[in-house]
Amino acid sequence: MFRLRRLPRVALALALVPLAGMAVACGSGEQAEAAAGAATGPTFALKVYDPGNSGAIAVGKRDGDFERALAPLGARIEWVKTTPGFSSNLKLFNTGELDIQTGAYSPVVGALSKDVGVQIFATSDPYNKDQSGIIATAGSGISTLADLKGKRVAVNPAAKGEYIVLKALTEANIPIDSVERVPLQQTDAASAFSTGQVDAWASFLAPYQEAKSKGAKEIATEGDIKSVDNTIIAGRTAVLQAHPEVVRKFLEVTQDLTRRQRENPAAFENVFEQAGPRALSGQRLDDAIALGGQVTDFRYPTTVDEADLQSVADLFYRNGVIQRQITASDLTFELQDAAAAKPGA
Repeated sequence: MFRLRRLPRVALALALVPLAGMAVACGSGEQAEAAAGAATGPTFALKVYDPGNSGAIAVGKRDGDFERALAPLGARIEWVKTTPGFSSNLKLFNTGELDIQTGAYSPVVGALSKDVGVQIFATSDPYNKDQSGIIATAGSGISTLADLKGKRVAVNPAAKGEYIVLKALTEANIPIDSVERVPLQQTDAASAFSTGQVDAWASFLAPYQEAKSKGAKEIATEGDIKSVDNTIIAGRTAVLQAHPEVVRKFLEVTQDLTRRQRENPAAFENVFEQAGPRALSGQRLDDAIALGGQVTDFRYPTTVDEADLQSVADLFYRNGVIQRQITASDLTFELQDAAAAKPGA
């Protein structure tokens, strides 16, 4: 396990907020504080992205798992509605309206390059690399990566979409500047793609599957291009510093829910709504359940994870996506050590 590292300057510049509640205590004084906190109610709200209608975190939200686990620490969850894609929510992190979101390595690299104080505290092995990639419109004439030359491809900038395109072109030895990357967040990209304003789109997860179901042609998946842009959980650095014990408990609950999802994936789909625009049915539901049975556990980053993360940062730097070199140590937060170092932990 890694030792605590020096945090990036932007993280150090952020003011620490007072610890709102103590971890489950060992001594009688600490027990008294915890009891007092329980009597007055949670005083710290951990602001977590709303997970929608499927997945481990959605079930935890519905069943109150997170609230029960965080209450003894004097904390609660505040669910925040967000737009698709980590990079589209950087403003919420910057203004303190969002503390925790799942994502991938690439948007955290992009965030830190813009001095947004977020860091990765958990990562997981890839299991869904066929759920993201490059798709083309039916009338584009694109059927291979080589056909992207001279075409317009929508990407969410300094994030997964841009990473997918750069990695695909690099793997295929296609000049990066032979393809026009059009910076659009997922919602705007979906509109541009459906109206033919772009020829192709580097997309992921639900928007990717929805576009394919409407006739988009799949050109390459993340698996095809040897992507290492793995799934992570990131947090606002100020909150990670001030409340590591709360974030650690959130992670522990998420890990337990993820194991339960793998054992019974059908119970983790259509969590809140069985019908309507957010609900899945037919083949898409069957595919989601099959994928849920493969979900992998979140863990603290390892040396292998850091090497993959560094390769993402290096790819962005070499191609001018970010203007300064960023290291893996800048991008990760040692949550386990920070939580253990808290008084009363």
